[in-house]
Amino acid sequence: MKIPDKKPAKKRPLSEIEAAECSALNAIYKAKKKALGISQEKIAIEGLKANSQSAASHYLTGRNALNIEAAAVFARYLQVPVSDFSERLAKEIKGISGYSESNVGESRQPIESYRYPVISWVAAGAWAEAVEPYPAGFSDRYEFSEYDSKGAAFWLEVKGDSMTSPVGQSITEGTLILVDTEAEAAPGKLVIAKLPDSNEATFKKLVNDGGKLFLKPLNPGYPIEPFDEQCRIVGVVVRALQKF
Repeated sequence: MKIPDKKPAKKRPLSEIEAAECSALNAIYKAKKKALGISQEKIAIEGLKANSQSAASHYLTGRNALNIEAAAVFARYLQVPVSDFSERLAKEIKGISGYSESNVGESRQPIESYRYPVISWVAAGAWAEAVEPYPAGFSDRYEFSEYDSKGAAFWLEVKGDSMTSPVGQSITEGTLILVDTEAEAAPGKLVIAKLPDSNEATFKKLVNDGGKLFLKPLNPGYPIEPFDEQCRIVGVVVRALQKF
């Protein structure tokens, strides 16, 4: 008996808001593409890092809903703020980046987008001893951020609940955190550190207590660890991004 081919899963239809965002973006693209000398292929291959122009076309025609990363790329190439075609995503970007109305205001400048690799905790732990920051095959996954890093930077996906707090600052499991290896690691900052007895990096808050440094989890159920001369700061967490 012949087994019928498995049908591909149907794509989720866009909501009215998502469809309107794509339509508004398409209108801006058609109005500005000639003057800016851009094409769908240029945006897709250079900006979205895709293999063909269809990646851009799917957003413009409403086949795919826009997300933060794609919106930031289109905004950069079209030289408009994300809010010109998606107030929803513009608010999300402001929330992630920590912008306030005072420093965004009505400047209407496009949001720059930078591409950073997503790496493993083991790779992050090896960073302190790495001679070459980005060796061949370092990562096959990348995410975007408006943050312009001071040095080499990368994303890590949070594991466990040691940084989940019932009150105040909290970073839940599954959150992507952006690590800048050249940002200043001052007390009070969230940092990625390499402990002498572990191959992996660890995510903690650097604190000063009585003139001594400690690595403190945000979850009070986990122990505080002393930061001594054998510990190494890999980088400072500068952004947090929840992927849905």
